[in-house]
Formats: sequence, structure tokens, C-alpha cells
Amino acid sequence: MTVEDSRYEAVSSRDARFDGVFFFAVATTGIYCRPSCPAITPKRRNVSFYRTAAAAQGAGFRACRRCRPDAVPGSAEWNARADVVGRAMRLIGDGIVDREGVAGLADRLGYSARQVQRQLNAELGAGPIALARAQRGHTARVLLQTTTLQAAEIAFAAGFASVRQFNDTMREIYAATPTELRSARPGRTSRFGPVAHENGAAAGVPLRLAHRGPYASVEVFDYLGSRAITGIEEIVGERGSRTYRRTLRLPGGPGVAEVGEQPGAGGWLECRLHLADLRDLTTATQRMRRLFDLDADPCAVAERLGADPALAPLVAARPGLRAPGTADPHELAVRAVLGQQVSVAAGRRRGDALVAAYGEPVPEPRGGLTHLFPQADHLAEAELGELGMPDARRATLRTLTVALAEGAVTLDPGADRDETERHLLALPGIGPWTAGYIRMRGLGDPDVLLAADVAVQAGMRRAGTSTADAEGWRPWSSYAMHHFWNTP
Repeated sequence: MTVEDSRYEAVSSRDARFDGVFFFAVATTGIYCRPSCPAITPKRRNVSFYRTAAAAQGAGFRACRRCRPDAVPGSAEWNARADVVGRAMRLIGDGIVDREGVAGLADRLGYSARQVQRQLNAELGAGPIALARAQRGHTARVLLQTTTLQAAEIAFAAGFASVRQFNDTMREIYAATPTELRSARPGRTSRFGPVAHENGAAAGVPLRLAHRGPYASVEVFDYLGSRAITGIEEIVGERGSRTYRRTLRLPGGPGVAEVGEQPGAGGWLECRLHLADLRDLTTATQRMRRLFDLDADPCAVAERLGADPALAPLVAARPGLRAPGTADPHELAVRAVLGQQVSVAAGRRRGDALVAAYGEPVPEPRGGLTHLFPQADHLAEAELGELGMPDARRATLRTLTVALAEGAVTLDPGADRDETERHLLALPGIGPWTAGYIRMRGLGDPDVLLAADVAVQAGMRRAGTSTADAEGWRPWSSYAMHHFWNTP
């Protein structure tokens, strides 16, 4: 069976596990879909396959209005891959092309713009501009269908250079004008209130953050709640129906994100974003997706880890367990140092003290959210005496923040993970645990095992396994580690 035969089989069975992994287009209708599209399965001879929505759009196909292929989870492949294509996809998702252009993307990757263009086209069938354009189209559709903003406001908020470009792109991608897309918006409501608001975006932009397969939301919310820093994060509500809220430092200004816990809910987490600048919508969305690990492939993880007799019961007990990332890699790195050789609770108290002393107050506090996490350049010059840390630990924190502020250590989504880990380990006071933790959560690496972690060792003993079996867990070692942390 060829790769395309396997893909057609997934389309025939409407297998949602492959949503976002590939797209299929139908020559007779001129539309492209996600594999789980509920429409009648087209004949094989009329079907072609694409790695990205942008490639399907570039081939002249428009998005299916029924299955909304632009709203699928991202492919877990881009998180797992450490090559230039994987790094580029993570950076494009974060909005780098919109903010810095193709030249900025290439500079961050350490390649020429021509090399980046060639590699993306060769593997994905679309270059960085086409990929960013597809992303802008999705952002614009979300704003059209969730706010009452004027079309011109939406055009610039989504990153288009002109209203004409916006109109032409929306007609090309969706075969509909912005007005038609707005009138066709679903009439649903969310746990955060109605989708459309009379005051436009003032009440925030409601989103459904899609994921594939089961999602262990209770464990994820427990994990984030036990580490929530006062003023920056909070979890409200009862277990099973909680809302996680946090402040965000975004390119256009501060923001607040709210994500609802939905045990057993299929396919998405409810989210609302309050943004100072709507042009930050794509960036904020991607950062929340990374924090909640929504582009993971739980089926692939379960297949690999479940093959280990010691891990199989843990995988069965917690289907869809995720490895949370971060909304801000610099913040995560600082918090990793605060948590060195102390309990989670002690690390959290140090974080509370850090924010109270050096956090930046937000213009409009929301509930318990009052501050943005302090920036690295601010901490690099701070005394840090309020933290109650040993002198050596304060020196490590200062060394790290200087390296982050000066760019000696890069933690953006497209950073080379091996190179970044080497640079971290070269800093005095940064050991394998801290560098590995930053690599796992700050850089989203799904294949990290903190073998020296006391809780991981205890979990492995309870499960009846050891690091001798670790090779069999790759490339999903980070998920194995979370299973050990959750082992009763």
C-alpha cells in the first residue's frame, strides 16, 4: 500500500487522527477538506493529497465550508522535528513572517531566504509567504465570525497589507466574500458567553482550540494549577469545570487568555483572548496551543508507550495525557531556575515573590491577574534579594537573564534545541535537569527524559521500569515522564 493509498483509507474511514497531518482535495468540486470530513467520500481518481492547507490553496482549491479544514490542530510532526522545516513551521505559527518577513524568518533559522523557500516548497508544496497567508486567512475568518469589528479593522488585525488583499484572499480561500462569511457564522455559544458581541472585541475573542484524540484536561489543569504564580496566573472554579487564566506579553501589548477545562468534551478546549492589539491573535493562539500541548498526537504516543509492558497500564489509565509547554519561554526558563532543588510549592512561592517585586502591572487588572512576568533585561539588573534564595542561585538567575537579554541563549519557537541546550549548560549553575526542563517545556521537545529527577525515579520504580528501557519510549519520552509524575 502506498502512502497515498493509506491516506485515502484514512479519508474513507473519516479518521480524525489525521486531521492536520494532511489534507485532501477533490478535483470535481474544487474544494479541500480534512480527513474526517463527513461529506460523501469522493472517488480515488478525483482525490489529491497535500501536506498543508497552504499547498492545497496554492493548487487552486478552496476550503470546505462543512469541515473547516483551516481550523484543525497542527501536525505533531512540527513539534517533534528539529530540522529547518520543523523549526520554520513553529516560527511561522508564531507569526514571525507577518512581523519580520521572510528575511526575518531566514535570519532566525540561520539560512538564506532562498534556502528556506526551497526547502519548504520541496517538502510542503508551499513557501513561507503562502503558509503565512493561509494562517492570516484563518485568523480573519475567526474575527469575522466571532466579533462585530468592521472588515477593514479585521483585515489589518489579521496581518493583511490592504483591504483589497484581504477581500481577494478570502474569496480565493473560501469562495465567499467577508460579508458572506460573517453572515454564515455559527450561532453557537461557549462557556464564556455568546460568540458575537455588540462591543466588538472588547469582551474578548472566543475560540475553540482544536485537538486530536482524547485530552486529559484534569491532569493538565492540575499540573498548571500547582505551579500557578500569583498575579500572572489563576485557576478558578471547581475541579472538572475550572478555568485557567493568565496574562500574556505579546508583540502588540499585554493580553489575557482564559481556557476552560472540559473533561470528556470532544475535539477542543474553549478559550477567550483579551488583546490590546488584535494583530496578536495568531501569536496568542499559538502560545496557548503550545502551553496546553494541543498539537500532540496522543494515538501515536499511546501506541509507542503502550508497547512497553510497564507503561501500558499507565497509558490506559490516563488516555490523552499531555506534556504542557509554556506561553513564554523566557518566563519558563526563569521559573526553572527558581525551582532548582526545591519542591514545586517552594518554587511557586519564589515565583510569587519575584512577580510581587519585579512584575510589570497590567493597565487593566482582571480578577487576580494584575501583572506581566518581568522581562529578562529587567531581572538582569535586579538585586533579587526578595526571593529568599542562596547567593549561588541568585547568581545563576542573573547569569541566565543576562544571556537571554543579550541573545546569547535563544528560546524562540524555531530555536535549534541541541544548540540551545549546549548554551544553557555552558552557563554557571545550569545543570542537566534545568536545561532539559527548559528544552521540554520552553522549546516544546516531546523527547526529553529528566532521568535524575527524584519524582521521575520514584514513578519508574512504582511502574517497575528504569532508564534501561528508555530507548523504547522515544520519540515521546516527555510523555513517559509525565506518566511517571502521575503514577500513584
